[in-house]
Parts: sequence; C-alpha cells; structure tokens
Amino acid sequence: MDENKVMIDARGVIKKFNIGKENELEILHGIDIRIMEGEFVSIVGTSGSGKSTLMNIIGLLDKPTEGSYILDDIDAIAAKDNELSHIRNRKIGFVFQNYNLIPRATSLNNVELPMLYAGVGLRERRARALELLEMVGMAERADHKPDELSGGQKQRVAIARALANDPSIILADEPTGALDSVTGQMIMDLFRKLNLERGITIVLITHSNELAEETDRILTLKDGNIIGERRGTGAQENVC
Repeated sequence: MDENKVMIDARGVIKKFNIGKENELEILHGIDIRIMEGEFVSIVGTSGSGKSTLMNIIGLLDKPTEGSYILDDIDAIAAKDNELSHIRNRKIGFVFQNYNLIPRATSLNNVELPMLYAGVGLRERRARALELLEMVGMAERADHKPDELSGGQKQRVAIARALANDPSIILADEPTGALDSVTGQMIMDLFRKLNLERGITIVLITHSNELAEETDRILTLKDGNIIGERRGTGAQENVC
C-alpha cells in the first residue's frame, strides 16, 4: 500500500437532474474530494444533503454533470459504461443499509455472486466465499438464507460479499442504519479491522456524527456542498 497514492480524486463535481427542463435541479454544487489509499473516511450529512448522489458518483453508478473524477488512476468520466461496470466489479465493494442480499440464495451463494460475474470458477469462488464468511464470523451460517439471519448477520454476509473480488475500496452507505447500537458497533469494528489489516480504503456514508467520529477523517456535506473537514478518533488510533 502506497500511503501517498490518491485513490479517489473528484474535482468540481456538479450533479444536475432534469437538465434543460423547468424542474431542473442541481444536487451537488462543485464538490472537491481527495481520498488517499488506505484511508477510512466518512461523509456525514442529514437526509437531503446529497450523500446518496455523491456516493453513486464515487461508486461509478452515475456520472457528474460537470467536473472531473479519477478513481485509482482511471478517468471515470471518459470511461464507457462497460468499462465502468468492470471497474465496479473488480475495484469497489458496496455495503448498503438494507443489505441487498438475494432472498432465495444462501449466505454462501450471495458471497459467490460477484465472483460469478467476474468469471471465477466454481471451486475457487466457493473456497473464497467460505474463507470470507469465516473471516466475518458467519461460516456456521453459510447454508442459511437471509430470512433466517438477524440484521447484524445479514450485514456481515453483505460485507463478505463486498470483499469477494478483493476490492481496493469499500463504499458503505448507512451500513448500521437498520441495526441496534451494539450490533452497529460490531460492524464498525469489522470495518476498522479490514482497514487496518488489509489496507482497504473505506468510505462511510452516514447521518451519524457519532459513527463518523470513529473514522480517520470526516467530511461534512450540507445542501450539496462540503462545508467542513476534521480528523476523527480513528486517525489518533492509527498514530498510536
């Protein structure tokens, strides 16, 4: 891991919807974000601040109307849709508030899915899926379907799935929003472990200042603008 490498570099990002129509709406008003490889960064803001729109752009699910975005040395603005799909599958792991697990699939099958899309053979992807479930403490639930799991268990399976293709980045959108505080803390501890031990760059999208404080750096988003930046307690822990 190169601590001086820029992983996410967004400059002057503007996002508009309904362009050219009477109800044209600008959600992001010129966002500048630079995140280094191996950082654990949170983007905190209330509902309607533009967090989801920004995450969709960072995660290559959408493109900005104006501005530039370089992800791990790749020009995301110039890339074609099929290239973006490939980059998403290989470089980014997504973790969502509502888990987004396939209801009729087992934990094992859910974790295997990104590797199936990546063309990984059955034996290899099954072995890796079991290894990842073991890592998140869910090996004993490998054959269970989502409706047989608690919220915290579902989220751990979702994290294992996010790690399936060994991504450089994890984007976590309100990953503890549906969990109680104790279970939510377990998920945050797991993210910190992945960050410290595997060097994965993690971007946490949250409305909770309390959760954001556990990360290295906190960016505050309000009404489509970054209005502040500060260090979190995670940065102090990394120094120790």
